[in-house]
Amino acid sequence: MDVDFLLIGQGLAGTVLSYRLIKDGHSVMVIDEPKANNSSRVAAGLYNPVTGRKMVKTWNADLLFPEIEPLYEELEKELGASFLHKMPIYRPFLNIEEQNEWMGNSEDEKFKIYLKQIQITPLHKKVENDFGGVVLANSGYLDINTLLDCYSKFLIEKNSLLEDYFDENQLIIQEDRIHYKELTARGVIYCNGLGTMKSEFFKFLPFAPVKGEILDLEQDFHPKEIINRGVFRISLPNGLVRVGSTYSWHDLDQGPTERAKNELFERLDHLVKIKAKKLVNHKTGIRPATKDRRPMLGKHPDHESVYVFNGFGAKGVSLVPYYSKMMVDLLINNNQPHNDVNISRFFKYI
Repeated sequence: MDVDFLLIGQGLAGTVLSYRLIKDGHSVMVIDEPKANNSSRVAAGLYNPVTGRKMVKTWNADLLFPEIEPLYEELEKELGASFLHKMPIYRPFLNIEEQNEWMGNSEDEKFKIYLKQIQITPLHKKVENDFGGVVLANSGYLDINTLLDCYSKFLIEKNSLLEDYFDENQLIIQEDRIHYKELTARGVIYCNGLGTMKSEFFKFLPFAPVKGEILDLEQDFHPKEIINRGVFRISLPNGLVRVGSTYSWHDLDQGPTERAKNELFERLDHLVKIKAKKLVNHKTGIRPATKDRRPMLGKHPDHESVYVFNGFGAKGVSLVPYYSKMMVDLLINNNQPHNDVNISRFFKYI
């Protein structure tokens, strides 16, 4: 079977990139091993324009955020499913100084598009928010599992999904074609998260895997906003509450840990005044983060037909829509990605 591109991995990166390629008229085959560790399936899926302890605008927000909702809305329409949940995010202020700073930010043009309101009095009696907080716009979360499941069916209908283990030893690279078992293609793209670390082609890339754990709880508080300060708290359509996330670089080979569970409960107790009633689910995943916290896009320095689209870490929902367009431009027009995400920044380590 001959296709234009072979994509390894149908997580969020492989899903969105293959969709853009198909939409542009190119044929693909996605190879995905459903039982492999897939960080996309345990990710919370938040997209949040203001992040961090200092509440700063997220990196490249003005480029990223115009692409997020239109792309996922288009996929909803294509797949006949609902998985994009637009929700404001409420970030309580810790002190009067933060309140004053954000009153000033509200008049700054570079912030206005991301602000719904500045709250100088408590928004919720059940939240620790004595100094009020900022209500963010252009935010929400993506139900990534529903997207991946629906998109798998979409690929199957197009005979574009091979659910199997990818054996790189069977990949044959020629000057202008690649061969894999019965498949031939113009190029192969590694979108398989941490699986790329095992590749002989990309072992020079500085992945920095990060473990994240999230909880699903029963709790009698269901605001219309995502509450986010020290921990995020999302009211889900099924009546549960999702809380996360932890970041660990040390216990990557363990499953859910008591330490992370206790940490999340403690942070939640400092954010919401009502105790959780019951722990329903405790999930963990390993994020394909990078040492410089930037995605990794590009072409292998020695093989014209071998590419990588990877390293999106915890912010994949925000990053993938914009950078998938850049990746398509590389694949089709050979236009290089921006320097800050191009894998050429690591060629000196080969």
